[in-house]
Amino acid sequence: MKTMNEQSAKNPYSALTPEVVLDALDSIGLYGDGRLLTLNSYENRVYQAGMEDGPPLIAKFYRPARWSDEAIREEHDFLAQLFEREIPVVPALEIGGSTLHSFGGFRFAVFRRHGGRAPELDFQDARLWMGRFIGRIHAVGALSNYQHRPRLDLQSFGTQPVEYLLAGDFIPPELVEAYRSVADHALEEIRRSFDRAGEVKSIRLHGDCHLGNVLWTDDGPHFVDFDDSRMGPAIQDLWMLLSGERADQARQLGDLLEGYQDFHEFDPRELHLIEALRTLRLIHYSAWIAMRWDDPAFPSAFPWFGTQRYWQDRILELREQIALMEEPPLHV
Repeated sequence: MKTMNEQSAKNPYSALTPEVVLDALDSIGLYGDGRLLTLNSYENRVYQAGMEDGPPLIAKFYRPARWSDEAIREEHDFLAQLFEREIPVVPALEIGGSTLHSFGGFRFAVFRRHGGRAPELDFQDARLWMGRFIGRIHAVGALSNYQHRPRLDLQSFGTQPVEYLLAGDFIPPELVEAYRSVADHALEEIRRSFDRAGEVKSIRLHGDCHLGNVLWTDDGPHFVDFDDSRMGPAIQDLWMLLSGERADQARQLGDLLEGYQDFHEFDPRELHLIEALRTLRLIHYSAWIAMRWDDPAFPSAFPWFGTQRYWQDRILELREQIALMEEPPLHV
């Protein structure tokens, strides 16, 4: 994601009409049959396109100015490395010697369509299975570093988002000081959590490994949407799979790590980071909506953003996170 002092372009996809999408595919020798289905994506624009010859393909048009060409290619290279090792991901197709293409001012990539159902992690076997595959992803992710993609850290996911929100007109005036105070407190607790963890290793991650980005088949989990892939601690790809009360989360994490450590070592100091990373995600999410507010898709998708109720809930949420960060880490 762009740094918080950059303004997103207004209506960046206004010129991306269905005709442009089909013409873009034509330009690389993929000829559609006219069927075009818009898939759910706010950050980018993603379409399922029926083909004259063969099954439908997925075309992903990247948000202008968000990533450099080099950063996008790093994501594609990581996916290719995982796919070569038979890890269930969907790599970008190489067409004409490249996985990244451009047309009409837009950059895009093409992927094979992959089906699946929502994962159900209520059972221990499923959690072990999921942990093993994330361990395999991280074993590859640890082999080299990203050079053009950012790191998940306090500055980019915490300090800058808070500054961006406070500098704009997003928070109702009567709640600005309350948000500023609780956000400052939360950032300090995040710093303490990272201090307690010490120097933990950063590796290439999925980066946004929630259940919506995992498709389940008879062969197990299938990981999609590496658009937020970046450098960061391994626990980032594990904590979003936890739910329920503290005891429930400890049991779930224990199963995930049992499978995970079949393929990659886990540093237990990273347990100190779970609630800190959760807090960073909550802060960053509000700033992400704010940054994209000029895109017409966002006001219609998030009509409650900017209301007093929304920001009261965010203040309460951060207070709860502060209390959780002050507790001992999960014991597994």
